[in-house]
Amino acid sequence: MDTLQKFLFEGLPVRGMLVRLGASWRDLLSRRASVSDGGHAFAAPVRALLGEMAAAGVLMQGNLKFNGAIILQMQGDGPVKLAVAETLPDLSFRVTAKVVGEVAADAGLEEMLNLHGQGRCAITLDPLDRLPGQQPYQGVVPLFGDQREPLQKLSEVLEHYMLQSEQLDTRLVLAADDSVAAGLLIQRLPMSGGANLAGQVLVSADEDHIGRSEDFNRIALLAATLTADELLTLQPAEVMHRLFWQETLRVFEPQQPRFACRCSRERVAGMLRGLGAEEVESLIAERGEAEVGCDFCGAIYRFDPVDVGGLFTPGHAVPPASSQLQ
Repeated sequence: MDTLQKFLFEGLPVRGMLVRLGASWRDLLSRRASVSDGGHAFAAPVRALLGEMAAAGVLMQGNLKFNGAIILQMQGDGPVKLAVAETLPDLSFRVTAKVVGEVAADAGLEEMLNLHGQGRCAITLDPLDRLPGQQPYQGVVPLFGDQREPLQKLSEVLEHYMLQSEQLDTRLVLAADDSVAAGLLIQRLPMSGGANLAGQVLVSADEDHIGRSEDFNRIALLAATLTADELLTLQPAEVMHRLFWQETLRVFEPQQPRFACRCSRERVAGMLRGLGAEEVESLIAERGEAEVGCDFCGAIYRFDPVDVGGLFTPGHAVPPASSQLQ
């Protein structure tokens, strides 16, 4: 079962989370299997990157408890122009990418997104209950570290982001293949007035910062011994025992992430209305129908001339599908 497992280290200002996406990740890939980008299906390194982004997005949503969409975007100057992972408060997620050109079978993050040092990672928090005029919060970091050296892993990029934006020491381990996408997050709790996941205040303003850092560093070193193969093949309980068998853990009730797409016929109809009657009708004249595919899940929405006529009739509801939704 797909799982997000949260846990605390008793007596230490450190928390952890494990996510394992199995059936939902395979479901997403199967839906994307017939969808191509620029005439080519996603290469294996792109699929792996998207899997790591999906796992990271679920971890971030579980960590922040944010009432809105958390959107992780990677933009670059390599063949992967854009990669996106979106996670909602109910831990439903979706991912997609825009690829232009070939991606080598052994391509890493630098080769895919940061060929000339222009790659960026953006984290957007978009509230579901956004007030009028309120803008989503966005933080952006480049794909290189403090020494201007290119970062080679998504986990390193996100660790750098968390340290810069949240001032929180974080250790991430991410891995993905065509069967499983998984991740481990270890994080030092906030310094002053910090509370654990049970709502208990763990630290005070005068607590020794050095001791707190040593606790985190020790746990982070244990987490760093986790291999990608172990992360992909072991269940969360096995991972926690393998790494932290000498620690006392408080383990919380697991949550269940899932793949889900927010696309709908109504949303597509709104997009077509935004294009304007003249442009949509010219498309109908050229092709006989308007066909729109969802980049996230591969669903195909078709609007024939009758459907399009209804779109631009005042007070007319979105026409029902006159052709199959795949």
